[in-house]
Amino acid sequence: MTLYRDEGIVLRTQKLGEADRIVTVLTRRTGRIRAAAKGVRKTRSRFGARLEPFTHVDLQLYERRSLDLITQAETLRPYGEALVTDYPRYTAGTAMLETAEKLTAEEGEPALRQFLLLVGGLRTLAERSHDPRLVLDAYLLRSLSVAGWAPALDECCRCGNRGGLRGFAIAAGGAVCAGCRQPGAATPAPPTFALMLALLRGDWEYADASEQRHRMETSGLVAAYLQWHLEHGIRSLRHVERETRDDDTDRERV
Repeated sequence: MTLYRDEGIVLRTQKLGEADRIVTVLTRRTGRIRAAAKGVRKTRSRFGARLEPFTHVDLQLYERRSLDLITQAETLRPYGEALVTDYPRYTAGTAMLETAEKLTAEEGEPALRQFLLLVGGLRTLAERSHDPRLVLDAYLLRSLSVAGWAPALDECCRCGNRGGLRGFAIAAGGAVCAGCRQPGAATPAPPTFALMLALLRGDWEYADASEQRHRMETSGLVAAYLQWHLEHGIRSLRHVERETRDDDTDRERV
């Protein structure tokens, strides 16, 4: 057996037997891995609490034929502590974890940029400096870009025209001009295109000043674009969307 170390973000856990767990981690050097953690469900476990979702951990593992074995775990940053008491941030963070797992389909394939994006996204959520849905949409757009699926936002994805954008065609790859727009394409407002571009580029001054209606339109387009490329739904997004709808209902009542 080969002993190795790596740091990573815990994406999820699964029960294994009566006291063990399978831990899925997106690591800095190795990419996404699944490893066994022995006895972590026992109350006297040495590092069970360190292997919970959202935790940035330093791991020591034994490489094995099937599941690698975690022998040591040290917490670097417990992002979960700042998220579990704030439902909007918790649901946004959960959607990030699920997306990171879906976008790193091959186990053991290095994915440094995806790892760094996830760490940055969780850190920003935990700092509470921006609206959680904006943070989530920024993370989704950037992670899609790293995966090679960046949407066209400031030029037509069909002809390259940089003016007169009138629609957003998910299957075509993003913004389309009036001449290239086909039936069925969404028709977002110009500030929505600007907000999506700001989130992709990290222009938080513009994003934080954006209107709620353009944020909602952005979130819908980003979610649809993400799930079309993944060909599978992100289940966690349902909770984020429900939270957004509930907030809007509360505003209307006020």
